[in-house]
Amino acid sequence: MGRDQNQGQSSPQRGRTAKDGLDPRLLELRRMRTIATLLLAIMTAIFFACSLMQLPWPWIPYVRAFAEAAMVGACADWFAVVALFRRPFGLPIPHTAVVPSNKKRIGAALGRFITNNFLSTKIADERMAQIDMVSWAARWIEDPLNSARLGKWAARLLPNAIHQVPSSELGELLGSAAQRGAKSIPAAPLASKVLAILWAQGAAQALLDRALVFSEASLLQHKEFISRKVAEQSSRWVPKWLDDKITNKVMNGLLATMREMHDPYHPWRTEVHAVVEKLIVDLAIDPELYAEGEALKMDLLANPVFLEQMKQLWREIDSELHVDLPSFSKTTAELMTTALGGLGQWLEENPSRRAKLNRQIRLVTLRVLLPRRAEIGSYIAHVVENWDSATLVNRLELQVGRDLQYIRINGTLVGGLVGVLIFSISHLIAHH
Repeated sequence: MGRDQNQGQSSPQRGRTAKDGLDPRLLELRRMRTIATLLLAIMTAIFFACSLMQLPWPWIPYVRAFAEAAMVGACADWFAVVALFRRPFGLPIPHTAVVPSNKKRIGAALGRFITNNFLSTKIADERMAQIDMVSWAARWIEDPLNSARLGKWAARLLPNAIHQVPSSELGELLGSAAQRGAKSIPAAPLASKVLAILWAQGAAQALLDRALVFSEASLLQHKEFISRKVAEQSSRWVPKWLDDKITNKVMNGLLATMREMHDPYHPWRTEVHAVVEKLIVDLAIDPELYAEGEALKMDLLANPVFLEQMKQLWREIDSELHVDLPSFSKTTAELMTTALGGLGQWLEENPSRRAKLNRQIRLVTLRVLLPRRAEIGSYIAHVVENWDSATLVNRLELQVGRDLQYIRINGTLVGGLVGVLIFSISHLIAHH
């Protein structure tokens, strides 16, 4: 029993944690072990006291019987508990040190247990369906402290990450990703949506008004140039005053028409409105426009001038990133914090969205884990098998040792009660 206590403390570091010193589980194990041992010592003292003192009190034999049986029960249960983890008193008694002797079999059984009871398709799916991972993540990042912490971490990490990645390789990666993205998006339907949004919000109408104003100003500004061109194209027999008059008439007519077109209900604007709306529909559904849009898009993406402009744009962006990014770390952190808070709120406010994301996470997790059930079980068995015996014993004892000490305590008390019962029955039989 003393050896049990000594062996339980033979590895001083086994229950230590970096933060709190001794593991609370180890302290509780030692406390329960001390209680169980003290109880055995008390029963032993009572037994010897009752045996040595010849007192005439009639209840003394019953107390002695209780203490005697309690000693037997305590010793038997002590032996059983110690035999699980080590050899009592170091003696090579058969079927002791059960855990170290069966380390390989325990590892294999633990691996099979986890594989069959935690990683089966039905159990894993049912269990994960009960976990609302998206809500947990949303609530976590909605907390201002957490989002601020993540934002600061990202702001510190981003400059280092950008400096570590070669600029040329990052540019090629982003360029190829942008090209793949552009190729995958149909040009004509996209143009239809953009034009529809601009037209519905009045941006296209405002652009038309600006175009009219610009055209009027251009005509007035280049009046002499237009007159000269008209004169050059006119017959040499036509007098100059007639050319000027024709030019003035044409320009005045154009300017008057443009001024009239500022009226939203002008017939030409109505016609433009109908043409634009038809173009929006045709861009979305017309196969010919779809094919023309794709051809135009591919020509643009393959154009060497366009590619060179994109490379130049990336060089300018990359230069600005390396120079200015560290100075904007505070702004980056604030933007990240705001974005994370908005993401958490966006996830929280829509139950159907959360359910969809949870379902996707569950499917991905199951597809990753379940095909590797056997590998996970083998890995667990391999880890347990490679533990040294002291490590395995210490870890298991920390988990269940406290409860095993209760077995010793219960064995002491139950043994004493059974001893009193047997003594009482034998006493009755002897007097009858």
